[in-house]
Amino acid sequence: MRTRHLVPALGVLLAVGLTTAPVAGAAPAKVPVATGYGGAVVSDTPESTQAGIDVLRRGGTAADAAVAVASTLGVTDPYVAGLGGGGYFVYYDARTHQVSTIDGRETTPRAATETMFVDPATGQAYAFPTAVTSGLSVGVPGMLATWQRALDRWGRFSLRDNLKPAIAVADRGFTVDATFREQTRQNQGRFAQFGATADLFLPGGQLPVVGSTLRNPDLADTYRQISREGIRAFYGGDIGRDVVSTVKEPPLAPGATIDPLSGLMTVGDLKAYRAIDRRPTHVNYRGYDVYGMAPSSSGGITVGEALNILERYRLSDMDEVQALHHYLEASRLAFADRGRYIGDSDYVDVPQQALLSDRFAKQRACQIDPTTAAPAGVVAPGDINGSAHCTPPGQATPGGNDGDHTNHFVVSDQWGNVVSYTNTIEQLGGSGIVVPGRGFLLNNELTDFNFTPTQGSAPDPNLPAPGKRPRSSMSPTIVLQHGKPFLAVGSPGGATIITTVLQILMNRIDLGMSLEDAIAAPRASQRNAAVTQVEPAFLQSPVSAGLLALHHQLAVRDTSALDPNIKISPDIGVASGIEFVGRGKVIAAGEPVRRGGSAAAVVRSR
Repeated sequence: MRTRHLVPALGVLLAVGLTTAPVAGAAPAKVPVATGYGGAVVSDTPESTQAGIDVLRRGGTAADAAVAVASTLGVTDPYVAGLGGGGYFVYYDARTHQVSTIDGRETTPRAATETMFVDPATGQAYAFPTAVTSGLSVGVPGMLATWQRALDRWGRFSLRDNLKPAIAVADRGFTVDATFREQTRQNQGRFAQFGATADLFLPGGQLPVVGSTLRNPDLADTYRQISREGIRAFYGGDIGRDVVSTVKEPPLAPGATIDPLSGLMTVGDLKAYRAIDRRPTHVNYRGYDVYGMAPSSSGGITVGEALNILERYRLSDMDEVQALHHYLEASRLAFADRGRYIGDSDYVDVPQQALLSDRFAKQRACQIDPTTAAPAGVVAPGDINGSAHCTPPGQATPGGNDGDHTNHFVVSDQWGNVVSYTNTIEQLGGSGIVVPGRGFLLNNELTDFNFTPTQGSAPDPNLPAPGKRPRSSMSPTIVLQHGKPFLAVGSPGGATIITTVLQILMNRIDLGMSLEDAIAAPRASQRNAAVTQVEPAFLQSPVSAGLLALHHQLAVRDTSALDPNIKISPDIGVASGIEFVGRGKVIAAGEPVRRGGSAAAVVRSR
């Protein structure tokens, strides 16, 4: 088995100069905002952004560039992206003026049951950390199938061509920065349990050194095999068989102290996987057409419902405290309905039309009291068969599990095509298991299912079933104005994805912030809980006192009850967006600080 090589950055630069063919451009500086023409990319790392820009400069479409970005993120941002995961792809086609979506969410193996996360020895659900770091948590990956489907529909280049930038980066390596080292440190205890994972990310049993270069020749070779053989190499071929072997018997390191649960995946499950074309969700918000991801994601419906509720109020006429109060309360109501009604629509009758109707929005909006937050902080789901009048509150129920770490990027091209793409392996570091000899981590997406019923006497829409896709909060969004792109936006962050996208849209459309400021503004996330999660900067801002006076409970997230080996940042989301300002000009904006900042670039700055 080949493993990565970790050497000082200068030595790698000299070696690359002698042995590696030059790539189309050096990685740009990691800057959060770029303005210009001809196409744009905003992603987590400068190498992935440059990969997309290079494809755009060669005449590729936004879909081509998106595959180049996503595959390079599998190298440079491996703890939240890669072949072992899945995601949701939203595309605006400038030729047809239509928004389309691809559901590339992972699926449950066919041998799964509703009680797959219940310990048969005790009759109780497995502890969440136990389920996460195991083969049982691994869903059938949808990433590669999504890339191929996107290229089949909208690409100009082949998958082989679009993988070339990622192969080059994996071969020559990327420079370890403080963010990557810290993310490795947060997972050090888990990664040390698995031989292939430790070999790749813990050189000599130690954390990688900031300024050193991380190479991943195993992943480069995996991409080369896919380039030669196509996606069948993964969905049933040699790569897939290695995935299945790893899931069934996670490869422990010598001296490992855990006994991970075995997974249920088979090669047949991989052969049966399909990325699904779905109709996007759609709401009209103050004259803007907002398109999002339909189930199996809950993002499009929940963002859309909250926007419909907020449209009943003139937020632009309110002071900031009242605007944020209404935002938090609308989110609280929408999350109550999310938990009750939304799951994989191939398995659950999701009342999407009702949830996104004006009638339902009126029923929910009238429950917002401008003088106080909801009593007890938790509300019951609405009655989709009820009238547009206020209905008496029912029994509140919890929403279940959701991951915390993802990545989102946006792309536009010279023709006006746009991609908003959120993909993930779920937790930071996924299951913690690298496929030996293949260079990528496997997801733990199946822990997004509820382990046991959460909805009392009502059916739970998010329990496991054979072939089912776990409910997600990923919310890749494209906003049109008069039929043309206005915004493309999205974020990682588990269930906070929904509130991050919602708050950015409110900031930009209602509060008149620039896109850059809308993304950078301190965030608060209310998900039908007694306490509203906030960032430290939000808690320290003047508006927090006003919200506390309205009986909101605000707190920075306490992660002490979670897996001690998976630390969670107090930041909420890591957003990226593109705004289209006319005459082909775009503003590409990401995070100035969160998760080390974003890398934004345009094809032409003039």
